[in-house]
Amino acid sequence: MALALVSAVGVAAFGWPLLADGDSGIGTHAGDAPWLFAALLPLLLAVVVATIADVGLDAKAIAMLGVLAAAGAALRPLGAGTAGIEPMFFLMVLSGRVLGPGFGFVLGAVSMFASALLTGGVGPWMPFQMLSMGWVCMGAGLLPGAATLRGRGELWLLAAYGAVASVLYGTVMNLQGWPYLGGLATGVSFVPGDPLAENLARFVAYCLATSLGWDLPRAVVTVALSLALGPAVLKALRRATRRAAFEAPVTFEAPKP
Repeated sequence: MALALVSAVGVAAFGWPLLADGDSGIGTHAGDAPWLFAALLPLLLAVVVATIADVGLDAKAIAMLGVLAAAGAALRPLGAGTAGIEPMFFLMVLSGRVLGPGFGFVLGAVSMFASALLTGGVGPWMPFQMLSMGWVCMGAGLLPGAATLRGRGELWLLAAYGAVASVLYGTVMNLQGWPYLGGLATGVSFVPGDPLAENLARFVAYCLATSLGWDLPRAVVTVALSLALGPAVLKALRRATRRAAFEAPVTFEAPKP
């Protein structure tokens, strides 16, 4: 329920301009990101509390989450988004797979927040980046076969998901800024109050013209790193989660005669 509530807030924050009337004054809401950030923090806390109550995580598991968030934040400046080279994505996908959807979502959001502080990328786009990366990690945690699928089959599943998620991340982030951009050519600009289908057609044209050259290299880098480093990273993450009693099953010894 906590994840559903956070996601509903995110979908509304990203998509409301597409359903707004022509006289809604969309341009005046371009600076509303601080309010979204203020609403996002208690919802993230609710996800953490719900996951702890459901799974029974201890301090070691929380510490591991912090280490992974710091590692993700440190990886992001290596490519700085140049030509879509963002090695952060492969670690987020693999970590979301191991940690599960709840803590995976929190990991993605916290990693983006930490990387924004590290790189000086704090701005109105930050809460939207936190939501988008949270969805990337949450989706990895929801992939099938978490307890049974191993080996090359799991690697190819995660690589394929990472490729799709890399492109969708760029697409969703385009939706955050596209309605507020002025001076675009008529064929790709947002027109407040126009039918949804027409604005979506313009949005697709905008993505193809502006961001696809970054999204596809990001997908390629994510696939390559997932296949090359995935076995070692997954093994290390699973070993660390076992030592941290992350999702440890409860067992009882048979009574002694």
